[in-house]
Amino acid sequence: MYVDGDLVGGLDIVKEMAANGELTQILPVKKTAPAAAAAAAAPLEERLKALINRAPVMLFMKGTPDAPQCGFSARMVALLRSVNATFDSFNILADDEVRQGLKTYSKWPTYPQLYVNGELVGGLDIATEMKESGELQELLGVRTATPTV
Repeated sequence: MYVDGDLVGGLDIVKEMAANGELTQILPVKKTAPAAAAAAAAPLEERLKALINRAPVMLFMKGTPDAPQCGFSARMVALLRSVNATFDSFNILADDEVRQGLKTYSKWPTYPQLYVNGELVGGLDIATEMKESGELQELLGVRTATPTV
């Protein structure tokens, strides 16, 4: 028998170690999968909820608003700025746990992700459609300049 790549011994030695309690001391402890997954997921889920609710308008993006790391994130920042939205952001490239966990949590596989008041609005396509219809500005409670007649 091998434990972590080291030879422990044959059946006779393993039986002897089991009888005197030594075997349990050298065997790795395995958590049950559901319990281990639940224990790991709970703190991450709490962290994601806290991040999502860190500001009324929260953008999860690649890079930062002043230095986007992908075209979609750059376009989302430009879109939010075009409607005078005040928003906070989180660089998902700086935290792999958040990057992977948020995709699962939100059931949204891509970035950027826009949240308003803790609720997922969607990605760039949805935000663009909402801006064109005026829904985004209404949701964000922002006023854009109206042309004078």
